[in-house]
Order: sequence, then structure tokens, then C-alpha cells
Amino acid sequence: MDSIDWALPILTGSSDRSIRLYNPLKAKPSIPSSGLVQTYSAHGYEVLDVAVAADNARFASVGGDKTVFLWDVATARTLRRWAGHAGRVNAVGLGGEGDQVVVSGSFDATVRLWDCKSSSTKPIQTFEEAKDSVSTLHVAGHELVVGSVDGRMRTYDLRMGIVYVDVVAQPITSVQQTRDGNAVLVSTLDSTIRLMDKGNGQMLQCYKGHTNKDFRVRSCLGMADAVVISGSEDGQLYAWDLLEGKVIEKVGAHEGKVVSAVAFSGAKKEWASAGADGGR
Repeated sequence: MDSIDWALPILTGSSDRSIRLYNPLKAKPSIPSSGLVQTYSAHGYEVLDVAVAADNARFASVGGDKTVFLWDVATARTLRRWAGHAGRVNAVGLGGEGDQVVVSGSFDATVRLWDCKSSSTKPIQTFEEAKDSVSTLHVAGHELVVGSVDGRMRTYDLRMGIVYVDVVAQPITSVQQTRDGNAVLVSTLDSTIRLMDKGNGQMLQCYKGHTNKDFRVRSCLGMADAVVISGSEDGQLYAWDLLEGKVIEKVGAHEGKVVSAVAFSGAKKEWASAGADGGR
């Protein structure tokens, strides 16, 4: 599996071109497909990312078919489809008033914004500052944080029309802004996760111990931003104390295969993971 979101029970996107919604309360470890609520099928290639609207009624998905989909959760029908990227679409997010704007980032080094209310099939805005594949993005209010293989983290202030660039100097696999908006958690292909100050671009803390050199492995924040959580290429799940940078938990998972995605449920104080073994 390549992506996971826990805004709904659990939503996963996979290399088998499908998206699945699971209820973890009905899942049984001995039965792989138990807890399955709904399957969403429309992508022609692997699904690389999913993002759920705040009302849990819609979600967006992207993948290797260069297409952006907007779905109705209840009916499993596609509400909109947008094409225009010249390469696979690696990342997606939702933002704007009522989550009516879909944001997509692609291998073609562009970020595109799509209006859910408009009948137009053209993006309402395109950002072309990245010099290599856009691998990850995070929408937070009027700001858009974008990570690229070019080793740059770009923060777009959509209200002011300004872009701020921080040089990380390593290919970026994951970004997430803290809840207070003052810092960004950045994962890179040197087996390091950095907490970057948004104001001055300085590194506040770094987190190591996991392995991330070849694949897109994502990280996230949990427990009211007190904990950093990440997958790893060695089949482990890691958790660090945000302030101290020390590993506080290490859990084996996914039969030793790459753990590519993690998500944290604030309401339940639980995390979920997805990996190359097809499990979640």
C-alpha cells in the first residue's frame, strides 16, 4: 500500500489500483479482508495518495494514471475527474472554504489547484517552481507546504501570493505542518526526519534510527504534536519524542517489508500503518 488516511475509519490506496475503506473495530488479524466497508475503483494505475475532506463525505485520490479523482464516500462514485499532469501524480490534499479546492503534486514538477465547484476541467492555478518531481504536500489553511525530490521545501502563502523556499539538500518524501503553524516535519532520503522552523528555516530537532534511502516513506505527528511517527524500509514502525528526538517506541510490522505510510487518529490516540506487504 502507498497511502493511508485516518480521517475516516481507515482509507488506503494501493498498487493494485484500488482504494479501500476499513472499519478497524470489525477487523480480525487472522482475516486479511475483515473490516472492509467499501472499495473504490476507477484508477488505471497504482493509487499513490488519498486525502479526506473535513466532513468525511468526500475524498480525493491520485496515482500513476496522471489523473485526480474526487469521490463520494457513501456511494463510491467519482464526482469529478481532472487530467492535465504530464506524469504520475504523487500527492494530493484538500483545502479552501469547505474543502472545495483539490491540490495535486506530480512527477512533472508542478502543483495544480482544482476547483470542485467549477465545471471547468482546467486548474485554477499551477505552480512550476520545483526543479524535480513533487513528492509530497500538506495543506494548512491559506498555506501550502510542498516537498520535492530537488531537496527544496516550498511554502506557498496563497493569500499573499508569496513562496518561501527552504533548502534541505536531500530528496523529500514527506511534509506535515505542526498544529501551531510554526514548524514543519520533513522526511528525507538520508534516513533523517527534521523539524524545521518555518520562520527562519533552521532545524529545531532531528529524528534518526529508521531506514529511508530508496522509497517514499512518510511520517506524521501524533498525540497533540508531542510524538513523531514514521515507517521504515526495515519493516519497523518508529516513534520519537518531538522535543528530545529520542526513540520512545519501535514496533515490527508488515513482515519485515517497507512500511511506507503512517496515520494517527487524534480521537482514539491510535496509529495505523501501510506497507509493501499489502497489509494495514
